[in-house]
Amino acid sequence: MTEPVNVMLVDDQTLVREGIKSLLQLAGHINILCEASDGLQALEALKDLTPDVILMDIRMPRLDGIETLKTLTGQGSKIPVIILTTFDDHELVLSAIRAGARGFLLKDVSLESLVEAIDAVHRGETLIQPAVTERVLKAFSELQAQSKVTLDPVQEPLTQREIEIVRLMAGGYSNKEISRAIFKSEGTIKNHVSNILAKLNVRDRTRAVLKALELGLI
Repeated sequence: MTEPVNVMLVDDQTLVREGIKSLLQLAGHINILCEASDGLQALEALKDLTPDVILMDIRMPRLDGIETLKTLTGQGSKIPVIILTTFDDHELVLSAIRAGARGFLLKDVSLESLVEAIDAVHRGETLIQPAVTERVLKAFSELQAQSKVTLDPVQEPLTQREIEIVRLMAGGYSNKEISRAIFKSEGTIKNHVSNILAKLNVRDRTRAVLKALELGLI
């Protein structure tokens, strides 16, 4: 049986909140612990409640999703946040990731994908919708070509195998899919990913891909 997941839903549009709430209830194991119409309400509610996952819009009055994320990160919150939005602007995606988002989905996502994302971040993973990832990677490639920004080098260079794995990570491949692609055990891939995160001095796969792009490694 799937482990129950308590979710905080933050969106300024009541109809959107009600729609998402109704859909998620179909999943059976997801419980909407509380709702908020903006970041300030969410932060206030979090003084008394501890959801497993926060599902939050970006564009909201008073305090938007990015600023709310920054506040939560500054407070040392460990609750994973998924950004759910109608906007696919790569700058918003990057701002959300830098602010601490663990997932980023467009609101036209299927119920199945939304539930999978909630379960994934609850397990400690990071998930960004492939369509969004593609736009971000393209934007970063363009920025890389236009910019001469100097970045701190990695403390230890990535091996060719690690670079190959980062490329697959950028394509949205899971550890299991990478293990199949390069004919290595899933445990070996997990070790490689851990080494990559350590060498790039980042805490998750998404930031590893972004850092590798920034450094021109992929």
